[in-house]
Parts: sequence; C-alpha cells; structure tokens
Amino acid sequence: MNAISFVHEQLTAKKEYPKFKAGDNITVNYKIVEGNKERIQSFKGDVVKIQGVGFTASFTVRKISDGIGVERVFPMYSPNIDSIVLHKVGKVRRARLFYLRDRQGKAARIKEKRV
Repeated sequence: MNAISFVHEQLTAKKEYPKFKAGDNITVNYKIVEGNKERIQSFKGDVVKIQGVGFTASFTVRKISDGIGVERVFPMYSPNIDSIVLHKVGKVRRARLFYLRDRQGKAARIKEKRV
C-alpha cells in the first residue's frame, strides 16, 4: 500500500494552494468543458468542511445564490481546479459547519478572524 501511494505521488504533481480551513471564504476557479470549448468558472463561498487524506481529499464550498443555498464538492487535487483564492479567514469553533444550512441572512454570517 505504501509503494502504491509513493508511485501515485511521483506521477501526479501537487498544486500549491493557500492554506484554508472550515469557515474561510474562498473563490475556486474551476475549468469547465462545454463541447470543445474550455472556460474557467468562479465559485465563491464559505468552506463548510474538508474531508479525506492525501489524493482522496475534498472540500465543500457553500454559497447563497438568489436566496437558495448551493453547495459544491471539489476534489483537492483535481486537474480541473485552476486556482484557489483566499478572501477571509473565518472565526469558527468547529470543523464541519452544517448548521449554516438551517440559517439565512445575518444568522448565516461567519465572523472574520482579525490577524
């Protein structure tokens, strides 16, 4: 098992992303293929959770679009992720923010950690 993971790491190049955690506000620039055209789409929202280890890691980003909550799961080391931009560092006390699903408006805001 260790040899398989070593070979997998050698064959796939890891991209460097900023360190982020649950509660942070990020923008994920994701490559989308439509027919034979390729474009980059931005998805800006709060990180709800990070799960998995190594190349199976993924993270979930939640945003409010026209009053409706939209969540999207991104594989951490997907070749389709162009870049990740960190906007705000959130001040939260837990790793999974599922309580945001039940809240809307001001109650759904996350305080920013002042550095």
